[in-house]
Amino acid sequence: MATGRTHRPATRSRGIPEATVARLPLYLRALTALSERSVPTVSSEELATAAGVNSAKLRKDFSYLGSYGTRGVGYDVEYLVYQISRELGLTQDWPVVIVGVGNLGAALANYGGFASRGFRVAALLDQDPALTGRTVAGMAVSHTDDLERIVTENGVSIGVITIPAGGAQQVCDRLVAAGVTSILNFAPTVLSVPEGVDVRKVDLSIELQILAFHEQRKAGEDAVTPAADLPVPPHTTPRKGPDGDVPAVMPA
Repeated sequence: MATGRTHRPATRSRGIPEATVARLPLYLRALTALSERSVPTVSSEELATAAGVNSAKLRKDFSYLGSYGTRGVGYDVEYLVYQISRELGLTQDWPVVIVGVGNLGAALANYGGFASRGFRVAALLDQDPALTGRTVAGMAVSHTDDLERIVTENGVSIGVITIPAGGAQQVCDRLVAAGVTSILNFAPTVLSVPEGVDVRKVDLSIELQILAFHEQRKAGEDAVTPAADLPVPPHTTPRKGPDGDVPAVMPA
């Protein structure tokens, strides 16, 4: 099976927009669920609902793949699973290294969904000597001193960083120098990488803060008082302006 080092997904060369690429995994997840239920075909409306997008956007996205479905029938589920998997590069074997085997790193290592989606955890690395040799998810943890050797020997092109912010950039630099060209960053910091290296940042605290914003907004909307019932602020008095009666805020 081909490895990630020598093969890259074709999405960029085919001119597929990044926004479309970001939605392809959503479509694939919905299609995989349909396939597991032995559903042969699906309409654009049904698939869009399952993926959480509108049907017009879905049809536009699929047009970049050259897939237009059949009028009155819909899309062939199995073919779309294959087509999207191919575009995402999931028909290849992508060896991945996880740097940082704390709670988050260990949880990722134990995640069973990687293998079924084309990703193989090739190595677990940590700088703590106490963790070296310990078995996590059926794999012995290696020391970060061996990072370059492990990346080279396994043909790794994707690295996952799950360490504190302070050491993330140094680890990132070492991964890139060793040949890694894509990084999934869980550290709460922005990484600087050269052109040609892709970084995807996952910051759980930011996502929670965004949710808190929406919760606060919803709570505020529930407590809104009609404008006519609002009290007049202090130091405010109506006065007649040049265009008629205009409320004006007067200085104290």
